[in-house]
Amino acid sequence: VQLQASGGGVVQAGESLRLSCTASGRAFVRYSMGWFRPVGGDEVDLVALLKSEGTTKYADSTKGRFTISRDTAENTFYLQIDNLNPRDTDVYYCNMRGRSGSGSPFNSWGQGTQFTVSS
Repeated sequence: VQLQASGGGVVQAGESLRLSCTASGRAFVRYSMGWFRPVGGDEVDLVALLKSEGTTKYADSTKGRFTISRDTAENTFYLQIDNLNPRDTDVYYCNMRGRSGSGSPFNSWGQGTQFTVSS
């Protein structure tokens, strides 16, 4: 599974932004889709997670302003961020992991999309 992230740029504090991540490559059955931020070295922290059955999980720092969603027909998932503040500035990585239709496991990362929130 290949992931292509988009949606970064420069935005003003208080505005909203939507990041997108489109998956391609093979059919997938059970999976989770997530957005992550780097915390140093190769470590990343979870921002938001959406499982194939519809359950979501958010980092405590993002609850109320961040929303993860998907468009199954487009094989795309999103991260909507409202009321942006400069602390949200970062590179955001999308991830998808699970099992393909043939049962093979996969764990794929997008290339990262960066946005800067100016005050």
